Amino acid sequence: MPALDEAGHIAEAIASVLPDRDAVACELLVLDGGSRDGTCAIVSALSAGDPRIRLVHNERRIQAAALNLAARLAHPASAYLVRADCHAVYPEGFVQNLVRTMQLREAVSVVVPLRTVGVTPLQRAIAAAQNSRLGNGGSAHRQGGISGYVAHGHHAAFDRRAFLRVGGYDETFTHNEDAELDRRLCAAGGRIYLAADLAITYFPRARFGSLARQYRQYGRGCARTLEKHASLPRARQMLPALVLLYAVAALPLAALMPALLIPLLLYAGACGLCGLALALKARDPVLLLSGPAAVAMHLSWAAGFLSHPGYWRTVLRAALRRKRPGLGVPPGSDAARVN
Repeated sequence: MPALDEAGHIAEAIASVLPDRDAVACELLVLDGGSRDGTCAIVSALSAGDPRIRLVHNERRIQAAALNLAARLAHPASAYLVRADCHAVYPEGFVQNLVRTMQLREAVSVVVPLRTVGVTPLQRAIAAAQNSRLGNGGSAHRQGGISGYVAHGHHAAFDRRAFLRVGGYDETFTHNEDAELDRRLCAAGGRIYLAADLAITYFPRARFGSLARQYRQYGRGCARTLEKHASLPRARQMLPALVLLYAVAALPLAALMPALLIPLLLYAGACGLCGLALALKARDPVLLLSGPAAVAMHLSWAAGFLSHPGYWRTVLRAALRRKRPGLGVPPGSDAARVN
């Protein structure tokens, strides 16, 4: 469990993810990246009551380094590595069911759906946006409902030996390290299984500013992944970038040609209508803000994606060599779904 200033969430997260003592032999490594709140004190107090909990200092601070460190420091008999998040609540029997699924499906990794929920009014609106197709683009691990082999999902568990064999997470990545690792796992012949019945509850950012910063980092991380693997983005990844590029080009000319604003108004109106539909369905007027939340997510992601120059240099070099990059689906992935 990577952690950084998580005093408000970590006790609940640990309580929900840690199995009963007689359920499975395990240890919980909390990899702290230099917390300045009460995170370490909380973990130390919990460790005093349960020696399975260990507090480890993560000098690199980032999540990728935390998981790699855990894989190296884990008990020699550990066969599986479970990735836990401080901002999540886990269903009962989560760890045992992950292990059972990995053994049954012969997978090197099991991923799970995210069920995003909010506590404050704005956080509820942001959660509604992230749970909708408008906000998640139809990602399998955001939709839930159907189990099967996939190319990517929210990381939950790994075969420890397979994880170490491919080198673990790329520690030069601060975001999107999960999607980048999935590409290497699939390229090495491993299979990733989405367990739809093991959905976890996730608490999103509660303010537009922090949401925008998070999605800008997501966009930049995606560009880095595509650059590393010389791949083209999918259509749903290009749409936000095209909207932002159009806005940058059209807004300065709008005073002379107001008609240029029509596509932007249509986009904003479509997001607003989706927010209205979510509000009406849930009978919660606060969810009207899910439309603006989706706009913030789209444009922040696009800003991060477009701001990574290395990727565009890679695409340009490929074009000059007349070599078309791949289309962003890791080799070895299985599109077949099973119930």
